[in-house]
Amino acid sequence: MSEVKVNKISPRTNCGTVQLGDSGDTITIPAGATITNNGTQTGFGRTGTVNWDTTAKTASFTAVSGNGYFVNTTSGAITVTLPATPSGGDIVSLADYTNTWDTNNVTVARNGSKIGGIEGDSTLSTKGQSVTFVYVDATEGWKNVQDSTSNVIGDIPFIIATGGTITTCGNCKIHTFTGPGTFTVCSVATVCGPTRNQVSYIVVAGGASGGKFAGGGGGAGGYREVKTPLTPYTASPLDGYPSAPNRITVTETNFPITVGGGGAAITGCTNGNPGSVSTFSTITSAGGGGGGGTYNTPGIAGGSGGGGAGGNIPVPGGSGAAGNTPPVSPPQGQSGGNGFGPTGQHEGGGGGGAGGTGANGSAGVAGPGGTGSTSSINGTPTTRAGGGGGAIQCGTTASGGAGGGGDGGRPPCSTAAQAGTDNTGGGGGGAAFGPRSSGAGGSGIVIIRYKYQ
Repeated sequence: MSEVKVNKISPRTNCGTVQLGDSGDTITIPAGATITNNGTQTGFGRTGTVNWDTTAKTASFTAVSGNGYFVNTTSGAITVTLPATPSGGDIVSLADYTNTWDTNNVTVARNGSKIGGIEGDSTLSTKGQSVTFVYVDATEGWKNVQDSTSNVIGDIPFIIATGGTITTCGNCKIHTFTGPGTFTVCSVATVCGPTRNQVSYIVVAGGASGGKFAGGGGGAGGYREVKTPLTPYTASPLDGYPSAPNRITVTETNFPITVGGGGAAITGCTNGNPGSVSTFSTITSAGGGGGGGTYNTPGIAGGSGGGGAGGNIPVPGGSGAAGNTPPVSPPQGQSGGNGFGPTGQHEGGGGGGAGGTGANGSAGVAGPGGTGSTSSINGTPTTRAGGGGGAIQCGTTASGGAGGGGDGGRPPCSTAAQAGTDNTGGGGGGAAFGPRSSGAGGSGIVIIRYKYQ
């Protein structure tokens, strides 16, 4: 094979044409060689590909033929203007950079040419879309020759979320809300089916305050819990695992969280104040019902019911109020206990708790609050939503139910009614007579748990 070594090949005449080989010849460029084009090329045609600009576009722009663009509409809609006075074979490609075209659209401005034979602009509004336009002629203008909506992305194995105070326990993340907030799901799992996007949760409402003047104990805030199979821990009996109704499968969105406050303490001789609701997604827990105040007054219904006020000879005492109001399944709370009166000690009934009814008052003994429910959703066995204890004039004071319930009071100037514990939804203790107020209810809490690794 003959070999010619030169540094430059030029035409014989100025501005002439240089020809390599003859018709039918094969020109071979060996591996490793580089051809650099510093001028223009003709006759090669397009292969339907573009050169991609990897700097994402975040504002409106005019496209250049032969280029592909990643268009980022996170901050708002964008207009892409097609090249003016295009020639046959001109090509432009566009791709959704952040999968947001469904939220903020891309307008493709025709710039005087037709798009698909129509004298009108085009709107791209599909999440993850990518398109390629080729200019054909004046009749059809720009034709879309490739349109992908498959939105191929890497697998996301677990939920990614923010909000509240975040802790970990084993392979689970725990988001704890002790006040209003937002549980934001940034990404959901794309593998292993929908169960991986289910979350465990506890939603506890605010507890009620106790009543005053032979006061019954305040009812605990409603308690609702669901445990999913992928987040192992010891749940309360209210979960009903493994059948557990009320499961929540999250999506990529914001979930506002409401944490109910406890009912305010009572200084006058009236019923206790109810607690406020707590919410997460479709789940609402009802505030606790206030304890009865003044002889023979019944408690107030709620998540857990308030205890009845003590009676006075010969009045027997007020009745305890119903829990699980409004009704849900499993029940979110229990009823309060009845007051007692024949001894003249005005024994108030205990407020209901999530795990047990408030006890009735009896001769010389005020009714203790109902017990709460215990769960390890946050990694530590914790009892929440105990009812408040009833008040008594002279005799044995009543303890609040385990789970944040406040103790009942005894007059005057001896035993003060205790408040329910905040962030447990505990009911406040009832007050007898005298200057002391009843116990306030404790605020609620929302806890969300899911597998993250």
